[in-house]
Amino acid sequence: MSKLILFQGDSITDAQRNYESRHFSGHGYVTMVKGELGYNYPEAYSFENRAISGSRLPDVYARIREDVINLAPDYLSFLIGVNDSASEFAHKRGLTTAKFEKVYSLFIEEVLEALPDVKIMILEPFVLYNKDTDGVYSGDENYEALRRDVEEKAAVARRISEKYSLSFVPLQEKFDSVFNPDFPEYWIYDGVHPTAAGHALIAKEWLKKFEEIK
Repeated sequence: MSKLILFQGDSITDAQRNYESRHFSGHGYVTMVKGELGYNYPEAYSFENRAISGSRLPDVYARIREDVINLAPDYLSFLIGVNDSASEFAHKRGLTTAKFEKVYSLFIEEVLEALPDVKIMILEPFVLYNKDTDGVYSGDENYEALRRDVEEKAAVARRISEKYSLSFVPLQEKFDSVFNPDFPEYWIYDGVHPTAAGHALIAKEWLKKFEEIK
């Protein structure tokens, strides 16, 4: 019987997936991971992408039974945080870092209580500068403040992984290391949403960590 890998998060994980069919998991790193694992380990794993574009941590927490616990995954991959920062800048409805940490802890505790054998991978939220993009994600006006807040959320994600002995996939440093200011949209076209190359970077780091826990 194949083991279920569940992906949860926001638009980065959603990647325009088909909500009516679990077979089309979007154009992003989830599909890349499915392809790699499906090829290397035929029939060993099944996959479910339940990420929803625009989600903040409280949104995923509100769906915890339907879109996490009831699915009883063997593995849970979770990438969240950038919308919790960006929503504050755009609509004043984001989460403070302290509250983000409380809700994150509640989410993980409830998942582990219901599914004590699940293996959880926490992915680090990230953001990159893009001088040509307007709005809350990047550009001169908001980038420094947004970057600080995303880094705070990333630190929470790391602390949560350590607190509950979960796997952590670092991503910000990886994106920073390949960033080219002369071509800022190469890896992440608007400061937040990855290109195909950016999704490949995430998939590579994801698979590297998965090999340690599978």
